[in-house]
Amino acid sequence: MGSSCSQCNCEKRNYERDVQSFQIEECITIPTCQSNLDKTQIVKHKMATIIQKYWRGYLIRRTFKQETYTQQSFTKTVVSSILCKSLLLSGAVYTGQWRGNSRDGYGIQVWPDGAQYKGEWKQNKANGNGTFIHANGDVYEGEWENDMANGYGIYQHIEGPKYEGNWLNDKQHGFGIECWPDGSFYEGDYYNSYKQGKGKYVWNTGQIYTGDWVQNQISGYGCMIWPDGRKYQGEFHNGTMHGRGLYTWPDGQTKNMVMVCMIGEMEENLKVNGNLENNMGRDVQA
Repeated sequence: MGSSCSQCNCEKRNYERDVQSFQIEECITIPTCQSNLDKTQIVKHKMATIIQKYWRGYLIRRTFKQETYTQQSFTKTVVSSILCKSLLLSGAVYTGQWRGNSRDGYGIQVWPDGAQYKGEWKQNKANGNGTFIHANGDVYEGEWENDMANGYGIYQHIEGPKYEGNWLNDKQHGFGIECWPDGSFYEGDYYNSYKQGKGKYVWNTGQIYTGDWVQNQISGYGCMIWPDGRKYQGEFHNGTMHGRGLYTWPDGQTKNMVMVCMIGEMEENLKVNGNLENNMGRDVQA
């Protein structure tokens, strides 16, 4: 826990509506909070970031036991309801409860740049429920264990993106919901900060994918539904339709397909008289 944060990255994917040109865009644009509002910045949401561990105060926290305290600090040898204010060598100010020479109980610590943690402490570490407010305005509120986000917590980015769900050792792990300012969202499984397992992604256009994810990529078996009523249900690989699947048109017509795609391009299939055929000559798409 400290005074700065590695930037949260936000990763979104846009899919071409034409099934023959199905591809992924790796990032999204989010308006900046600067004065020039017509500019945008690309924020890649890889979500493999560790939101507390690499803050500037992490090394300070690890060497806390080596710090020397004022005489006033040493005189507080028992835990009480009295909140004691102490200036640390790092320049941070801690106001809260102590047990001997350790921060223990409820306390608020403020760093010189304005970042602050307020919540529960145990043996000089954030343990229990607490809120960390970054110097840039980002906020994490939730459960802590051994100075790391563990359990349930909410991370609110100042520019709008928000994650709400489970954490393990400062990483998104378990079930969570991730929302963007434009109304799109993901809800599903996370593993080691990656979207991985079963999940649902809804674009602000109304396009929906439900199915398997591997390391932030749509991979495995799933279903993609377009706003115009088209639907593909089948196999995906690295964000593209790849393998066997069933394609349904808005009028209800269906076609079994074998998709072999690479970055959205049809590969090892030949288009003959308006139909796609595989290299065995079998019709795979109308």
